[in-house]
Amino acid sequence: MRCPFCGNNDTQVKDSRPSEDNATIRRRRYCPSCGSRFTTFERVHLRELTVVKTDGEKVPFDREKVKRSMEIALRKRPATDDQIERIVNGIQRRLETSGETEIPSKAIGELIMERLMEVDKVAYVRFASVYKDFHEIKDFDDFIGNLGDKEQD
Repeated sequence: MRCPFCGNNDTQVKDSRPSEDNATIRRRRYCPSCGSRFTTFERVHLRELTVVKTDGEKVPFDREKVKRSMEIALRKRPATDDQIERIVNGIQRRLETSGETEIPSKAIGELIMERLMEVDKVAYVRFASVYKDFHEIKDFDDFIGNLGDKEQD
């Protein structure tokens, strides 16, 4: 592993332990060249996933983009970084075990909305307002009205 501070290719692992959800290995590393310490995370990668966007463009799946979207939706809401990490891990695992290598972006958006609905309804509406491209207050009214119908089911 290359040192992010000095670029040295020969770093040493000082400590390894599983993360809380056992989905990743956390490694504390030391660079003998500059003396810096840093952390890396190792996770199982089952298959290469490709996201098919609505315009037909194909791009590699970006786990960090999913995580950033969730962090933005959950900003200033009662959700911890560990919760977000577990949700993103779950979404990625679900996509990797689906058997498909090309995933429509809409399917990823729906998975994120499904999980946000369970975690925090305000974050769910925030995400939906961008994902479903709300333009007017009426869009929010309609969506929140439908949200009330879902809770009664």
